Amino acid sequence: MTTGQAAAVVTGLGATTPLGGDVDSTWAAMLAGESGVSVLDEPWAAGLPVRIAARLRIEPSLVLDRVQARRLDRAQQVALVAAREAWAHAGRPEVDPHRLAVVIGTGNAGLLTALGQDDVLETAGVRRVSPHTIPMMMPNGPAACVSIELGARGGAHAPVSACASGAEAIAAGLDLIRLGRADVVVAGGTDACVHPLPIAAFAQAKAHSTRNDAPHEASRPFDTGRDGFVFGEGAAVVVLERPEFAAARGAQVHAALAGAGVNSDAYHITAGSQDGQVRAVRLALAAADLSPQQIDLVHAHATSTELGDLTEAGTITEAIGTHPVVTASKSMTGHLFGAAGSLGALVAILALRDGVLPATRNLTELDPRVKLDVAMGAARRGQYGAAVANAFGFGGHNVSLVFTRTG
Repeated sequence: MTTGQAAAVVTGLGATTPLGGDVDSTWAAMLAGESGVSVLDEPWAAGLPVRIAARLRIEPSLVLDRVQARRLDRAQQVALVAAREAWAHAGRPEVDPHRLAVVIGTGNAGLLTALGQDDVLETAGVRRVSPHTIPMMMPNGPAACVSIELGARGGAHAPVSACASGAEAIAAGLDLIRLGRADVVVAGGTDACVHPLPIAAFAQAKAHSTRNDAPHEASRPFDTGRDGFVFGEGAAVVVLERPEFAAARGAQVHAALAGAGVNSDAYHITAGSQDGQVRAVRLALAAADLSPQQIDLVHAHATSTELGDLTEAGTITEAIGTHPVVTASKSMTGHLFGAAGSLGALVAILALRDGVLPATRNLTELDPRVKLDVAMGAARRGQYGAAVANAFGFGGHNVSLVFTRTG
């Protein structure tokens, strides 16, 4: 490890996103600057002011057993797909089940089931409602499904902190290892709720891009022409291990999770506070025993809204400085809500491991109020030693994660 103190190490990565059905395909598409946003051509979208979204590149039903998939909410399905990949990538560690924990965060897991079964109730009656409705609509459902799949008996936790959920899950996994409650933690986030109600609600709030005629250009973090985020779906999961446990079994380590900062603004239900965000970043740096000058790159939460982007730009400038290179992968994947923070963490980990950072797509004119070195055009190569990944959610949830390169 080049900098910082290893609190936990990352030994497995898994994802299914609008860019690919696994980590390798997602990462390759990011480095190529591809977009996962497309037009919603279903009849239900015809009357919506927003008719674009970033949908999964690979349907989970193509990967999961048909009977199993039918009994899972879509957010549970994608969490399971990502967790299986991460577990296999880690080499399926042989660990005492009571020392194996799962933390899968979400913002809206179960929403598709709740809305769909309500439609069934109203149109077809009580007898047509699925008996699997309750376990499918529980917010803890994804964590429960993954823990059952892996036989994890050290706890199955489900942070629900809006768009910070996936990052908070990883921070919670770090805490479990630090507290000595687990040797291995499978942690990440999931969400899959592309549906007319949430899309219409975000459109009414003027938070969603309305570039229906140019879906690939719609998500534009830090760009002067941004007009809102793009709805997305997916999951990203990492396997965290106690460093001594990973070393004893000869595990391949992709990065170290050196620190995390978690706090709340107590300010506004939707607008973030720069003061709170700055404090979260500083808490993470202190936990990692790193100075701001040691941070080489930042994966920004950067949703492509004017207020959100400017607040975070100020946060990075104040808490870290203007020297790190910054990227915003939502420009390609859209906003994965509960999975956004864990996907951002995954990008930071891969950038450290491979020495290359994806550029921010659609950034043609940097907002002059953003005083940052935002990667644009082509992927940026470099010897990166330490990275910050930010995630901020409605309700004033702030999470900042610090990763360091190993080897």
